[in-house]
Amino acid sequence: MNPFYNIGIRFYGMATAVATLFSPKASKRQSGAKEALKVLSKKRDPKAQYIWFHAASLGEFEQGRPIIEAMKQHHPEYKIALTFFSPSGYEIRRDYKGADLICYLPLDTPSNARKFVEILNPVKAIFIKYEFWGNMLETLKAKGIETYLISGIFRESQPFFKWYGGMFRKMLKCFNGIYVQNEESQQLLQRIGLNGKLAGDTRFDRVCDIAEDAKELPIIEAFAQDADVIVAGSTWPKDEEILIRYINANKEKKMVIVPHEIDDAHIQQICNGLRRSFVLYTETTYDEAMNADCMIVDTIGLLSSIYQYGRIAYVGGGFGVGIHNILEAAVWGMPVIFGPNYKKFKEARDLLAVGDGYTIKTFRRFENLTNELFFDADAGKKAKEYVKSNTGATALIMKEVFNTVIS
Repeated sequence: MNPFYNIGIRFYGMATAVATLFSPKASKRQSGAKEALKVLSKKRDPKAQYIWFHAASLGEFEQGRPIIEAMKQHHPEYKIALTFFSPSGYEIRRDYKGADLICYLPLDTPSNARKFVEILNPVKAIFIKYEFWGNMLETLKAKGIETYLISGIFRESQPFFKWYGGMFRKMLKCFNGIYVQNEESQQLLQRIGLNGKLAGDTRFDRVCDIAEDAKELPIIEAFAQDADVIVAGSTWPKDEEILIRYINANKEKKMVIVPHEIDDAHIQQICNGLRRSFVLYTETTYDEAMNADCMIVDTIGLLSSIYQYGRIAYVGGGFGVGIHNILEAAVWGMPVIFGPNYKKFKEARDLLAVGDGYTIKTFRRFENLTNELFFDADAGKKAKEYVKSNTGATALIMKEVFNTVIS
């Protein structure tokens, strides 16, 4: 790999080591990366053949999950190895039953890449969305291991498409196949002489599967009854300022708040702002839930099923680095509201275009919009149609990468 890349990787490693003094997340990443080769050696079954999936974090994992689970169903002769870069993915999915081996990705030095690939020796390697590690990719290519990018998405601002991007373009040439989400990505790749296959986004398949297998949640059902309920998912403090002000002022409405962070201090901060009756999901009873105006969900793993009990969805993160998963809400046929930082998310732009996505910047806009949507009997229908019309990426990838036809 380019020496400048390797110098950059070394500096990144040193910066992460310094960050561990201040950040628990960086500390988990650092220790997990250091132990990755040991964990791999210990857990790998020497008699098995592995398909390796790599995801940066939780969102990318969810995009790869339909492929992983299709592999488990149709090709039980292979075992699944799953790696994460970020603790946000690893810590939540470390016990995921769909994979046989789960660990962090080690720092992408030449020696780590060589040792990792030699130990795992995968039959195929699948990178999800936009994880590009030069030494890993070159090592896989040198060993003749088929490597694919799925649910890829590219933007003109990325270094692949700049005059100085030769080193990065070389990484892309290591893939045997690149499957992209949209035509823009396909066209950008064509500009640099690469063929990207337009496959779509596997998350559409994933959210449809989730909706079909959604959990019944009696406590949430008791809370919702036949009321006008807003489900606010993956919220951050800036989102919650608007949501709490709204629920305090609109006494005929009810709201479920599912914070992105559920530490005690954050939950208490939300509770302190509420002026109407509220309950915590893990501490309430059926009768208490029926009589509450607001429910705070202080546990993880329920959001995708909670959306089914709402009339309107608000998805958080849009006042920060970007919105969270709006498709989990849209699949239920709900209008979806989110903050202003949505432009890099194709599904958000698409929902705005079809008329069931809405963006807000202020409390007043949120209040007026929400109250209008409650009176619109057709609100959300286009969102559901949009999700259904974009399924099929999993079947295409399984056919072309694994020569497997699935229904």
